[in-house]
Amino acid sequence: MSLANNIEFLRRLPKLNKFNVLGGMMAGPVGHAKTGRLLETAGFGTNPGDLRMFSYVPSDQRARQKLPLVVILHGCTQTAADYDLGAGWSMLAERYGFAVLAPQQQRSNNANCCFNWFNPEDISRGHGEALSIRQMIARMARDHSIDRKRIFITGLSAGGAMTAVMLATYPEVFAGGAIIAGLPYGIATNLQQALGGMYHSPPRPSQELGDLVRNVSSHKGPWPKLSVWHGSADKTVNPSNADEIVKQWLDLHKLPPRPMAETAIDGYPRAVWWNADGETAVESWSITGMAHGAPLGAVDDDEFYGAEGAFMIEAGISSSYHIAGFFGLTDRVRQPAEAPQPIMVPASSPTAAGLPPVVLPPPAPVLNPMPWPEPLVASHARPGRRGAAIDVGAVITRALTAAGLMK
Repeated sequence: MSLANNIEFLRRLPKLNKFNVLGGMMAGPVGHAKTGRLLETAGFGTNPGDLRMFSYVPSDQRARQKLPLVVILHGCTQTAADYDLGAGWSMLAERYGFAVLAPQQQRSNNANCCFNWFNPEDISRGHGEALSIRQMIARMARDHSIDRKRIFITGLSAGGAMTAVMLATYPEVFAGGAIIAGLPYGIATNLQQALGGMYHSPPRPSQELGDLVRNVSSHKGPWPKLSVWHGSADKTVNPSNADEIVKQWLDLHKLPPRPMAETAIDGYPRAVWWNADGETAVESWSITGMAHGAPLGAVDDDEFYGAEGAFMIEAGISSSYHIAGFFGLTDRVRQPAEAPQPIMVPASSPTAAGLPPVVLPPPAPVLNPMPWPEPLVASHARPGRRGAAIDVGAVITRALTAAGLMK
């Protein structure tokens, strides 16, 4: 599709200009700025890692006593807004009622805007980028009613590797995590080792991998549960890293190497291990044939969370939705309040006299705490399905690709 055709298509979309589609900066309250759906917060701590803090809180936050929190970590060359748009986390947060924290790397720290998951000063408890992210979580807990027992973290690629860092350095903070196309904690302490781990992750003994996590803090358990996702055709981060991550966390949870159950969901294999209480402690998904990125797809109700783009790949399965389910966040769907109906009050004496029953006006509506707004990309149906919404993000991606501005 040519650039001219894409621009013409976008020009004809109704009221498109009221949306901040490209995630530009807009003025917000003092100390805050808004990028896309995310709100930036300044002054969240000493910030030794020199990161930026973005977040999203659902519109009904005041109706909930405690909000779960999901920390999302973007991949290289991405921003917090890019990753949120692509993975659809703020859309999920609005639908299911949880908060999102999206730390963002700065180019002054890393030329490719990757989190420095291999620098010793950034991956140690109480230091660098790891401490900056921990301080952001503390700020979210202070500013909002966050359920401290339901804090989770997930990330893609370098963000996935940094997810492993946070789970290792602050395991007492998180109830669970999910690593997409990432690497185990502690296998690299410089750039050369990081590149070696990405292209070829040699197998290590399980206890050695577990010790890398155990030795970074005084935490003795319980350990966060973990979901691991990787494309089998990933040529950027070798898929063997997924096996090493699983081995690391099976050792921490004291679980056997063989899966306790193996199933296929949406055509993709999933291996599961559960603890003594019968709760899933570790799961591993292999997205067969998929390259480096996060898998996207419609869910059972034909909703589509996110938008295709760089490293955001249509694969027929929604990793964000399944990860949110793994975290236990998709049990409650927010519904708008039903329209009140007139109350028919039969009055015996008027009816007996041949008069119509008394019709009272409907009661004043109970304000639904900030009803669920339609997101910019509300749903996406696969070809041939009915009710597909316009995926503006995908159109923009095609336009930029046609112009040679995006690969």
